[in-house]
Order: sequence, then C-alpha cells, then structure tokens
Amino acid sequence: MKTYAFESRQVFMGRLARGDDLLRSLTQFCKDMNVRAAWIQALGAVERGSLGFYDQATRKYQERRLDCAMEIASLVGNVSLRNGEIFLHCHAVLSDPEGKSFGGHLNEGTIVFACEFSVFPLLGPAPVRTQNEATGLLLWD
Repeated sequence: MKTYAFESRQVFMGRLARGDDLLRSLTQFCKDMNVRAAWIQALGAVERGSLGFYDQATRKYQERRLDCAMEIASLVGNVSLRNGEIFLHCHAVLSDPEGKSFGGHLNEGTIVFACEFSVFPLLGPAPVRTQNEATGLLLWD
C-alpha cells in the first residue's frame, strides 16, 4: 500500500453556470488556480448526465447517458497529474425525479443546471497517475 500525507490550508468555493460541462469546468477551474493536488466535492443539479462504469473483464469504460434533469446527490473526486497535466478523477451519484440513483465515473457531457463546488487544495507534491498493469487503470504511481 502506498499512502500520501497532505495538509490543506485553504478552500475554494464556487458556482458553475447553467450549461457548463461539469467535468470540463471543474478541470478548467483547477488549471486556472494551478491546483495540482486536491479533494473536490459538489452538489446541485444537471440537465443531463454521463457516467462511466469500468468493466473489469474487458478493461473498458461503458458509458451510461442520462438524458433527463437530475439532482447531484453526491460528487467527490481528486486532482492529480497525468502526463504532467492537471487531471480530475470524479465520481457522481445522480438521482432522477422518482428518486432512482445512478452512480459512476463522471464523464464529459454532464451539463450543469446549477452547481456549487468546493476544492480543497493539498500542499506537497501532486500524485502522478500512470498505467497500472494489474487493473488497466490510470492509478497513482
């Protein structure tokens, strides 16, 4: 097991605009603020969503498109580096009008209706993602 010890002394809080792509906008915020290691959380609602599920047997992501208004019941993620670039890895739980929930890896194509977010930058060197042979995933080195 490899662990990282970080300290956080600040929090950024913000709101995304209606029509923003949730993942792209959070990524751009982190790039603009030069946040290279962080914890992220968000809540709000989306006009439509796109979540991924990693099929362990085929080692490929399957996309689930959700083409209706949904609540962001939970969004958590982290920021690290991939190929020297700021990279966000987020998971979300979206709930529909009947209360059914769908969760998975947050994909581009999730369009914001309203979203408030918090980014907790972490001090110290950023974790670096590399290809993990055992899983096929990009994991912290």
